[in-house]
Amino acid sequence: MTIRTLCFLTVLYMTMQSFTADVIAQPIDKKASKETKALYKNLHTVTKKGIMFGHQDDLAYGVNWKYEPGRSDVKDVVNDYPAVFGWDIGGIEHDKKENLDNVPFDSIRNYIREVYGRGGINTISWHLDNPVSLGQAWDTTKAVASILPNGKAHQKYLLWLDRVAGFLESLKTDQGVYIPVLFRPFHELNGAWFWWGETHCTKEEYITLWRFTVDYLMNKKNLHHLIYVFNTNSFKDEAEFLERYPGNNYADIVSFDVYQFAAANASKAALKKSSLQFQEQLKDNLMVLTAVSKRKNKPAALAETGFEALPDDTWWTQTLFPAIKNFPIAYVLVWRNHGLNSENKMHYYAPYQGQASAEDFRQFYRSGKMLFLKETGKLKLYQ
Repeated sequence: MTIRTLCFLTVLYMTMQSFTADVIAQPIDKKASKETKALYKNLHTVTKKGIMFGHQDDLAYGVNWKYEPGRSDVKDVVNDYPAVFGWDIGGIEHDKKENLDNVPFDSIRNYIREVYGRGGINTISWHLDNPVSLGQAWDTTKAVASILPNGKAHQKYLLWLDRVAGFLESLKTDQGVYIPVLFRPFHELNGAWFWWGETHCTKEEYITLWRFTVDYLMNKKNLHHLIYVFNTNSFKDEAEFLERYPGNNYADIVSFDVYQFAAANASKAALKKSSLQFQEQLKDNLMVLTAVSKRKNKPAALAETGFEALPDDTWWTQTLFPAIKNFPIAYVLVWRNHGLNSENKMHYYAPYQGQASAEDFRQFYRSGKMLFLKETGKLKLYQ
């Protein structure tokens, strides 16, 4: 082989690699805004630097505080914000002023703008009420078939989608730039607790609902700043994970949710056993997820996780970090810090100042693998 031939083949290989990367980095929306395309590309490449850390409702409230500008339980502990901020729009379908957790939608909109301005990422879930019974998302009265085209509640669902679209369309900067968001509807689809769960609708009904929703928001409402996140709960194998996958043209990110549980006042031995079981489950699921991610050229994420009230003060470095550190996932998000709930029970998933796992969380922060806002802000994810 001549040097000229070798050089030609090298250039050809590099060109093909570049072309493949460009193909990989395209969201399903062919009209996606340039900021959305840039974010999607960076969700692919950020895994080379580490895993972004996320927290639900981080700016809105924390343990023993609410609506204090600039405050965050995460920031109180590590002097840095999460890289990913989760929000929920449950209640928007009824045109309410506040979501299901009593956070005003006007505030959520402002938080989303603030996060974008700092270079962070916003992800939105939707715990929508049951459209047939009008109970909450956890009311499992059968409803999916009713809201599909030609169903009895289809027009109601269209109204609800219009209200969702109205909120999403309002997510703009003062200069009129649409803020990209990761939209995660109908999540934990293989669970039984939501009315869209697998025991309450057929595979075909779920896929039809997903595809209709994406088509409506993208093509009917002309929203081109959404990145669509397909999400299951923990699963036993790849077949279960992909059973209701809507197809590569209808999902941008693949993800799942999984939480650790233990009995109240569990002993150290019981907590250790729980942690080992959780790690094994998490690793098994991440192995499947990242294999699917690579094959389908979709970024992967651990969209929800956590251990309520963090009874294990080394959970961050001894349980979560060892389980996720070797997997190419774009982000991991822990659930919200509500504080004392109506059942007189502490409900939080990130440490707050003085909480037992706070020092361990600082070690987790300093691991060099976890990415928070100071680091991701430098990456210019939207360019």
